[in-house]
Amino acid sequence: MRMRFIIGFITLFFILLLVRIYYLCIKSNAYYEELSLKNSIKTEYLPPIRGAILDKHNTPLAINQLGFSISIKPHLYIYKKEEELEKILSLITGCLKEQDYEKLYKTYKRQDSYYNQDYIEIIDFVDYDSGSKCYSMLNLIDDIKVFPATKRYYPYAHVASHIIGYVGKANTQDVTDDDIAKITGYVGRSGMERYYNSYLQGEKGVKKIKVNALNKDLGTIFESMPKSKDIKLNIDFRLQKYLSDLYKDKEGAVIILNIENGEILAAGSYPEYDLNPFVGGISQAKWDEIIKSLKHPFTNKLVNGLYPPGSIIKMGVGLSFLESGKLDASTTYNCTGTFLFGGRKFRCHVLWGHGKMNLNDAIRASCDDYFYKGSLKVGIDAISDTLMELGFGQKTGVDLPNEFVGVVPNKFWKSQKFNQPWYNGETLITSIGQGNFLSTPMQVAVHMGILAKGYKVTPHFINQIGDEKIVFEKEQVIDPANKQNLLILQKAMYDVANHIKGTATRHFKNSYITLAAKTGTAQVVGISQNEKKRMLEEDMEYYTRSHAWVSAYGPYENPKYAVVVLVEHGGHGGVTSGPLVADIFNKLVEYGYIDIKYVKKEFKDIVTQKLEQNKAIK
Repeated sequence: MRMRFIIGFITLFFILLLVRIYYLCIKSNAYYEELSLKNSIKTEYLPPIRGAILDKHNTPLAINQLGFSISIKPHLYIYKKEEELEKILSLITGCLKEQDYEKLYKTYKRQDSYYNQDYIEIIDFVDYDSGSKCYSMLNLIDDIKVFPATKRYYPYAHVASHIIGYVGKANTQDVTDDDIAKITGYVGRSGMERYYNSYLQGEKGVKKIKVNALNKDLGTIFESMPKSKDIKLNIDFRLQKYLSDLYKDKEGAVIILNIENGEILAAGSYPEYDLNPFVGGISQAKWDEIIKSLKHPFTNKLVNGLYPPGSIIKMGVGLSFLESGKLDASTTYNCTGTFLFGGRKFRCHVLWGHGKMNLNDAIRASCDDYFYKGSLKVGIDAISDTLMELGFGQKTGVDLPNEFVGVVPNKFWKSQKFNQPWYNGETLITSIGQGNFLSTPMQVAVHMGILAKGYKVTPHFINQIGDEKIVFEKEQVIDPANKQNLLILQKAMYDVANHIKGTATRHFKNSYITLAAKTGTAQVVGISQNEKKRMLEEDMEYYTRSHAWVSAYGPYENPKYAVVVLVEHGGHGGVTSGPLVADIFNKLVEYGYIDIKYVKKEFKDIVTQKLEQNKAIK
């Protein structure tokens, strides 16, 4: 009996053992095979090459320089292999003379740890010419890895800097929010680089490599390549460069807008700045120099510059007069040069006054007194409603980051912001674009387009993303039933630029085509009530001089383009900005953007010759 028990026990033991062996070898095979694969396959993510930014003629505005990055095997510092590390670093700095030994040593030391199994990048970019001389020698050393690398480069440095923007090194937040930034180490910081960052940075690639227990590569078993997209802008670099030259010694902003579809052919915020130093990071001293400059080179004045618009809003105010039904185009006021109201003097820019003025006359001569008196009859709320319909006090939707809204002051705005009542004196100064009224140059451009066409376009720089053409919709603003009001304003703007008494006529005398326009002189400082005669702008300190505005569209017969010019502290709008507007429209003609049939007879021969010259160059 005892023997049978022993034999039974031994038999049961071997049966259980066989069952376990069967389970481990057969049933658990799939599990352990999957676990084995995970332990032997390393996944690497391949960084995409950032897409290029091109102008409408494929001129490169932002591209990538080709070069190399250099990485060193980990654990040389933490395992006290100092001699080996020093030897490698000496070899690298001996070949690449511009590299600093101490800086590379600190970079390696900072990243080396027991947990890091990947090679440590100590040089993120060496240009191709320098790197290619050392590539063969460094690539033969097992403890060094040389990888292809790219670096963002802006061929024209400062030109269109506020539009193109720049890329910078990704910070902790960027890496957390963006998988691509985590592997490329860069992200768009401003301009197109930021606004279209998700397209430009592309899609990462994946590479799966079989490795052994020592982490040695045994071969690639799967690879998908990274993808990226170029973007093409509506910018014509020839015009862009021309604008930069015009503003060489000026501060301000300029925009050339196609008012039929919203395409921006060129625009600039001045002064500009060199984009390239920002790619690798600039020094604190250089950063402080830029930020503290009174010329504000780092501010994108196209959408972040807030300025009193001055008299360029008088057409919008005039439209509110007409739409109110309380005034019509024939309503007149007598301008005496000074309007006394509430114990204060509200001056017109002509000391002795303009005399009897209707709406057309008031816009043509930019008579403040007419708008003072008309605004009191119509009221601030009706005026502000019309101005907001014309694009002020709201975002234009332009494809630039952080667009500002501006301010169209009215009763509700003041109550909300200051918890104070509105005074009629504020209506007077708002009606001529002063006081708390603030706008961006981009809003002024959209406003001019509405006055020329009756509808609002979305201003945009983008033309194409990859192979996809980008199209924006229009929005009807002026009811076609009220077209007569628009015609009245258009005629007034024609007179500004062509009538013998127009504020811009003499400054447009060299314009190849007929334009419609409005000048504006936006005061920066107030004028004392005791001052009987205003000091001349040229006699004032620079930063107390008025901003000089001119907004225009053309050709008048068939409006297609609006040009807005703002010169900070430029003094009188027509005198300073008028000739610039005429020159810009002339360039549009010379580059074939405006049909020669709209060119004035006296300039036909000159324009024909210019067109032929540009055609030959192209």
